[in-house]
Amino acid sequence: MGAPHIGAGPDKRLGVAAGFVGFLFAMELSSGFLQAWFSPVLSAIGEKYSVGPADLNWVQTSYLLATAVLVPLLAKMGDQYGHKRMLVVATAMVTIGSIVSALAPTYGIFILGRAITGALAAFLPLEFAIVRERAGEQSGKAIGLLVGGLTLGASVGVVLSGILASFLSLTVLLLVPAMLMKLALVVVIFFVPETTARTTGRLDWAGAILLGAGLAFALFAISTGNRFGWSSGPVLGGLLLGGALLALWVVVERRVASPLVDFAMLSGRAGVGLPILLAALFGAQLFGSQTPIALFVGTDPAAAGFGLGLTSSMIGLVLVFASIAAFAGTFVGPLLGARVGDVTAVIVGAVTAALGYALLTVLHSDTVSVLAWLVVSGLGNGIIIAALPNVVVARAPRDSVGIASGLYNSARTVAGAIAGASFTAVMSGFTATLDSGSVITSEAGYQAVWVICGLLSLAVAGLAVVTRGPAPDRDAPTVPAAAPAEA
Repeated sequence: MGAPHIGAGPDKRLGVAAGFVGFLFAMELSSGFLQAWFSPVLSAIGEKYSVGPADLNWVQTSYLLATAVLVPLLAKMGDQYGHKRMLVVATAMVTIGSIVSALAPTYGIFILGRAITGALAAFLPLEFAIVRERAGEQSGKAIGLLVGGLTLGASVGVVLSGILASFLSLTVLLLVPAMLMKLALVVVIFFVPETTARTTGRLDWAGAILLGAGLAFALFAISTGNRFGWSSGPVLGGLLLGGALLALWVVVERRVASPLVDFAMLSGRAGVGLPILLAALFGAQLFGSQTPIALFVGTDPAAAGFGLGLTSSMIGLVLVFASIAAFAGTFVGPLLGARVGDVTAVIVGAVTAALGYALLTVLHSDTVSVLAWLVVSGLGNGIIIAALPNVVVARAPRDSVGIASGLYNSARTVAGAIAGASFTAVMSGFTATLDSGSVITSEAGYQAVWVICGLLSLAVAGLAVVTRGPAPDRDAPTVPAAAPAEA
């Protein structure tokens, strides 16, 4: 990794710093909208293109595969060529992809558009790098605000999409996030400042291709394992090929002069390796728990003897309560971080989330109890969502914040996909047969998932204690001190 070019550093003008963080917050609101927009209208997409539930899995799978390739590449290019510049590129890609999906005449073109929107996952890593350099001492609060905007956008987007689906055609409905992205493109071009830190050397294309392809093959296998069967050729082939490519990537990265990922940045208690492992454990708990919770609250207690029997709209509202709690946690996280440190804030959030899962495991017979425990776990998760990126950003060298944040994002995504597939396998091991002859997941299956989520949260807390080792050197490749800037 080359030495960074030292530039102007944080913007000392209070209004400018506050302004550009506000614009980035609006971008994350739009990003959250888009990420949640498709879930309520999957059935309508299937009807339009005459595809079944199995093929509809590609709406999410294509997006995940594209993020595996695009996030590390765009993040590293941001470190080399400018984070704002690559944020413009990413926003333009998402805008184009959204329009392609909205106007697609065939399902294949629709999926192509979804793949192009995978650049959306690079927003946060690039924004984190901009905020670290330009927001000065208030970068922690600014990062919390950005992830809060993403959480709020997803909460509102999933509800608004479901409501508008009753009044708008599918094409018009899917053009709504495309228009938001067009506005976001104007915002980032004219109102977001560029960073000055740059890595030297040539872009490691071999490393980028190997990492992206390895993650893509592994994610393909994990995402389709329950559909094709874990012993099927495509799944086993994807896992083996993905593992081989990632192993080859490690070998290549240790030999090239300017690697995509400098392993020295990952090593040691003061490096970003441990926080990225924390992100993987957290992503497994956060993303893996969502579908089981939705299925549980929708189970009819009259037929199964457990569940809440909620309608689809009520299920959405229940999940929104958890999201709102997480949004609140994104404000608590920076406040805790300022008082006791970001790592300690992660520990507090993880223990809080574990408490919520423990209570949900034993007390889930009525809607009020389930809502209460989801709020508790959501609050804890929100604290982690806000505090953990600060740990990564603070420990990353000044000229490598983009790729470090990209690895953080990718770790959460991959671990979430693994957890989703694993939890499905766990739930399939606990079954009950209804009077009608239907076979469903038993109450013990859901409890097993919640116990695992609680244990994952405790693992996050335990590993965070280890992460509280020697503080990283913030004076070498980092942002020069500046006057505080309100975010």
